[in-house]
Amino acid sequence: MPESPFVLLPSSHARSAESFPKSQQLEAELRRTVRGEVRFDPASRAGYATDASNYRQIPIGLVIPLDEQDVIATVAACRAFDAPILSRGAGTSLAGQGCNTAVVLDFSKYMHHIGAVDPVTRTVHVQPGAILDRVREAAEQHNLTFAPDPATHSRCTLGGMIGNNSCGVHALMGGKTVDNIVALDLLLYDGTRLTVGATSEPELEALIATGGRTGEIYAGLKQLNEAHADQVRSGFPRIPRRVSGFNLDELLPENNFHVARALVGSEGTCAIILGATLRLVKSPEFRTLVGVGFSDIFVAADAVPSILNHPVIGLEGFDEKLLNALRRKQKSLDDLDLLPPGNGFLLAEFGGDTQASAHQQASDFVASLASLEPAPTARIYTTTEAARVWHIRESGLGATAFVPGQGTGWEGWEDAAVEPAQLGSYLRAISALMEEYGYRSPMYGHFGQGCVHMRHNFDLESEAGIRAFRSFIERAADIALAHGGSLSGEHGDGQARGALLPKMFSPELMEAFRTFKRLWDPLNRLNPGKLIDAREPDEDLRLGADYKPWEPKTHFAFAEDNGSLASAALRCVGVGACRKQDAGTMCPSFMATGEELHSTRGRAHLLWELMQGEVLPDQWKNKQVKESLDLCLACKACKSECPVSVDMASYKAEFLAHHFEGERRPLAHYAFGLIDRWAHLASFTPRLANLLGGTTLFGGLIKSVLHIHPNRTMPRFAAPFLRNRKRNVTSRDLPLNAPEVYLWADTFNNYFHPTTMQAAHDVLTSAGFRVSLPTRHLCCGRPLYDFGMLDTAREYLLTVLDALAPQLRAGTPIVVLEPSCATVFRDELPNLLPDDPRSTKLRDQTLLLSEFFVRHAPNYAPPKIDGKIIVHGHCHQRATMGMHDEMKILRATGANIELLDSGCCGMAGPFGFERDKFELSQKLAERVLLPAVRGADDETLIVSDGFSCCEQITQNGAARPLHLAEVLARAAN
Repeated sequence: MPESPFVLLPSSHARSAESFPKSQQLEAELRRTVRGEVRFDPASRAGYATDASNYRQIPIGLVIPLDEQDVIATVAACRAFDAPILSRGAGTSLAGQGCNTAVVLDFSKYMHHIGAVDPVTRTVHVQPGAILDRVREAAEQHNLTFAPDPATHSRCTLGGMIGNNSCGVHALMGGKTVDNIVALDLLLYDGTRLTVGATSEPELEALIATGGRTGEIYAGLKQLNEAHADQVRSGFPRIPRRVSGFNLDELLPENNFHVARALVGSEGTCAIILGATLRLVKSPEFRTLVGVGFSDIFVAADAVPSILNHPVIGLEGFDEKLLNALRRKQKSLDDLDLLPPGNGFLLAEFGGDTQASAHQQASDFVASLASLEPAPTARIYTTTEAARVWHIRESGLGATAFVPGQGTGWEGWEDAAVEPAQLGSYLRAISALMEEYGYRSPMYGHFGQGCVHMRHNFDLESEAGIRAFRSFIERAADIALAHGGSLSGEHGDGQARGALLPKMFSPELMEAFRTFKRLWDPLNRLNPGKLIDAREPDEDLRLGADYKPWEPKTHFAFAEDNGSLASAALRCVGVGACRKQDAGTMCPSFMATGEELHSTRGRAHLLWELMQGEVLPDQWKNKQVKESLDLCLACKACKSECPVSVDMASYKAEFLAHHFEGERRPLAHYAFGLIDRWAHLASFTPRLANLLGGTTLFGGLIKSVLHIHPNRTMPRFAAPFLRNRKRNVTSRDLPLNAPEVYLWADTFNNYFHPTTMQAAHDVLTSAGFRVSLPTRHLCCGRPLYDFGMLDTAREYLLTVLDALAPQLRAGTPIVVLEPSCATVFRDELPNLLPDDPRSTKLRDQTLLLSEFFVRHAPNYAPPKIDGKIIVHGHCHQRATMGMHDEMKILRATGANIELLDSGCCGMAGPFGFERDKFELSQKLAERVLLPAVRGADDETLIVSDGFSCCEQITQNGAARPLHLAEVLARAAN
């Protein structure tokens, strides 16, 4: 075997690709032969240095292939320079198999084609980058599904699932990924292409007879099988979730010498997958979910064998610690109320051809629970409730990865599986071991197949902590194996468990694994150091005993992260929820671009790498980090939708504040960031300001200088509400003791949409509240955060706190109409001024109009409205306050209400006005919002409380969206 050009560093920290001597020549060759994207720049290498595991290995470079020919060209170039290759899907691998010192092939951006579903053969052909949920949606049109469905189903790729042998909830119904593969299209490191699947005896002999590389592989596989068949039969655990090792059992005659299935779970160490033919199974059209509560998780595990006597298609479990983690993070709180009493829970799902059939199965199951000792509690869920309860279970990894006040929960021992009959005993033994080491972890997972996930509070930053981590996983492995289990039950061996495989398999089987690997990849260039002859689990750690990040002084407090931006960025453990593209708001720029470095995860990884100073130079002045943050719309969705609450809007503002220190900012920063000052000046002569801005000459000059897209129209100034309120506000006779409310005059509604201010004043007054108003120009400074003008933002906030001193002392509710301004007081204010007690007061007294009515006027009855209302929620409102109160008020009108799952509108303050971001802005608007607005009839009301959202709608059509205040005032008149 040729000597590898890579130097293996005996360090706990990451390996670097700097030791590859021919990086520049390789890059040049790839650029010459690949039509897709070739990236050897620091940001791309930094962004792909880790997956969702504990490990970090800086790649040589990145290739994003357009098609199979690009993959072939990439492999040829790497072969010419003896460079390793790593195949990567969504980058959510938990055992370290998704990072390596290699050329990374990212299939997810372009190679995601899904062929036509064949309902007769129940198969479909897909490319490796195809997303599982897209495959399932195509299959469901024929009442079929791909059974394995891990919690990452919204973003995981089929190539990654095949690499890891993924499972999920419904593997109980239809098996693991290995059980659902018909054939694989492969490319080997030496350039050989072949399609493999089940192989009859005559086919095997014919393939051997062809000679060449294909004949050599099949002859070697036959010899391997003949030599080790008995050892495989006796040495592989007979449990539902044995994922560890290579699938040599699939080569047995009784398994049809299935070469494709033998390669499932090989983690990219043997071959590169170009395509796969999947087996589909019947999808129960109707389903019923039952929640069962036990005294603890161990008693729940004990009940699993008896529950499996019922026709469950999914049986999941989780403990009270998981629920406590969600409570600490203020996530899914309403959903938790749906669970029955208990401290350990099982979710049993039943399926049928009719809802009555599924419900009857569930009812029979609940009745049978009375025979258990002690008898658990149970609840049968409606379809809507079931979706909410499933969300609790699917949040397991993210909920436990970072818990405020407790820190990060790391993988390392999170994937073992045992026979379900052994589950209770195994969990008790592991729990005792955790107590011995002082570790804690929730327990959750696929209890119906004996697979349980955990994330422990390992200390991976000291030599003693790392030694304890290694000792713990060694002993945990012994416990799992003593219970007849497998080191991995779903997420693969990778580097986390690869070196432990000799504990599980005999020396003869370990040598058989090596033979299998060498048959496919004799030069060891495909994902080397993973799964077989793996690097040690305490090497290449993301942290390590030498972890000493840069800790610069920051404007924001980052109180939950010990005042450290490095710690804040480290929250991101790579779950990849920001890579979903079908629902929610996070992450709008990824939804539009499909680009890793424009996802929340990609940006978090870049910022964390910036704090390391190893790959990304220039600290705050790094231009590539700025480029990545430039397309962040600061929508705040990550703070609520990200399972670990990464706060990219704040990270972006912090970075930009330092990036422009000592530099002259672009004019646009002053024009947009200080829009309140310009609006205040223009308000004295709004007609003249609008006239000048609307002329071809002057308006065109403004757009040119400020880099505004020519298709955008400048918002029109109006006579401000505050200055004209004496003649516009309807006076009402209110008692002197009428409760007071303070109506905040934000820049956008006061100077551009004063009718909203007028409507809010009228509605509040009509409801019996005495409305007080600012007596001078004030601004929360919302646009300043988009440009990192944090010193100025701080000054604005101090001015506001001084001006609102009487209201803060009196506890007067402060109603803010613009959601993005409300979030300044609710979010940025306490982060910028954490030591000022007035910050807490203003945060707690700030309310949106809907929140005010729900909390302070519970008897308020909004006017009745006939017809339909379409609601687009501002992304800040969704992320920080939620839409519950707004929808409650609107539904009380009696109208037919539709809340769009439209995500970010794409305008995001100045973002959508910028020339180079216009196309992305429009793409986001066209995803859901604009089609819904265009499809509405003339009688339908469009409700959107955000100024930017309204601008996006009005600049793309004739619709005139209304603020909630305008709807309530309009209906009352």
